[in-house]
Amino acid sequence: MEILEIQEKVHDESKQGEAFSPFKVDPNLYKKRFYIESYGCAMNFSDSEIVASILNTEGFGATKRFEEADLVLLNTCSIREKAEQTVRKRLTEFRKTKNKKPGMLIGVLGCMAERLKTKLLEEEKLVDLVVGPDAYRSLPSLIEETDGGQKSVNVLLSRDETYADISPVRLNSNGICAFISIMRGCNNMCSFCVVPFTRGRERSRDAHSIIAEANDLYNRGFREVTLLGQNVDSYNWIDESNGETITFAKLLEKVAKVSPDMRIRFSTSHPKDITDEVLYTMAKYENICKYIHLPVQSGSSRILQLMNRTYSREWYIAKVDRIKEIMPDCSISADIIAGFCTETEEDHQDTLSIMEYSKYDYSYMFFYSERPGTLAEKRYKDDIPEETKRRRLQEIIEVQNRLSKESNLLDIDKTFKVLIEGESKKNNKDWKGRNSQNKVLIFPKENYSLNAGDYVMVKVDECTQGTLLGKIVNE
Repeated sequence: MEILEIQEKVHDESKQGEAFSPFKVDPNLYKKRFYIESYGCAMNFSDSEIVASILNTEGFGATKRFEEADLVLLNTCSIREKAEQTVRKRLTEFRKTKNKKPGMLIGVLGCMAERLKTKLLEEEKLVDLVVGPDAYRSLPSLIEETDGGQKSVNVLLSRDETYADISPVRLNSNGICAFISIMRGCNNMCSFCVVPFTRGRERSRDAHSIIAEANDLYNRGFREVTLLGQNVDSYNWIDESNGETITFAKLLEKVAKVSPDMRIRFSTSHPKDITDEVLYTMAKYENICKYIHLPVQSGSSRILQLMNRTYSREWYIAKVDRIKEIMPDCSISADIIAGFCTETEEDHQDTLSIMEYSKYDYSYMFFYSERPGTLAEKRYKDDIPEETKRRRLQEIIEVQNRLSKESNLLDIDKTFKVLIEGESKKNNKDWKGRNSQNKVLIFPKENYSLNAGDYVMVKVDECTQGTLLGKIVNE
């Protein structure tokens, strides 16, 4: 799985650490309250929607304030040490409230749950229950056990759990954009990554349930879905009714056909798996967004080999060329790690130069954080001083800031089809939306009769480093 927990970023699409409250709770419907915060990647936010659905069926309704909750949950990330430190600090805050409210239960979900179950439950005594990513169905029984005074844990990984039959509660939704989880787990053993150990092996959700979920979302007024997976391009499901193998390209086409008025995005792509079939499918359908998150991690072939990324610098560059050949207007973003084990200044310069070549519209950038249990921790010494890591990261950020600004300057005087997602946070007289290339546009409402979920044509007049500014045009 590619890392989306952000050290520094140019394009802000993270909701790390956000509490979810999907609706005003009917006190007659739900007798208990739950509060949930999610950290890390989009898959965690999607998982929280599954958890909310399970809890709803057990009589729990959401609350915005953890002090009101009978059950407080943190859906956690183990990608970086900083994320774990943040979760521990938050758990300590919750524990103080629990001391004043003994009936409150505190639980940890997700990747950190699997990795630190013993410490969290017994050594640090911060939580009452621990539930891994494949064990959310067991939440009701675990809650019951914990209510009886026991500490409860289930972190067993599954070879077939996809939660395909659970209809997610769309938490904190704007009613326009939604996630659809299409697969779970990861077979890529990148040496820096804990995900294969915390989320298990790849398994694909059946295509029929994915299409049904997309149809349901469209009928409920949603106009954009993001297909999620640790590595969406390796999606592979066999329809036993006719023996057809559904690849990611075929699934992408099926979802695109739900309605031409519903946009399709996806994340994340491993460079080795994004095929010409996927690229041609993207080019064929206007409603499949022309944007690919294509993590590079490093521009050095030597470092890529140590990372077990299974491609070289030259291979990655050829993939970027192929994307631009098939879709000249396609936007590309990346994940980049500074200061991986043994990284030299020459390796670092290779990363800066591949950024210049690829002309990323934005990137998720961070310095290497050794994670216990990973192949890198077992094989290599984390030998780059933090001062050097920070300096290299800052140089990467500076290059990306310039590339982002240059990319946005090229869009001035261009007109884009924009899906309105809601009002601008800074000014309620402006709309905010994104174009196919995943760039944020801000534009005045003027006297047009429009609503969130509508499409408009917007001509770009100016820009900042992270945002395009324009006006609605009639075309």
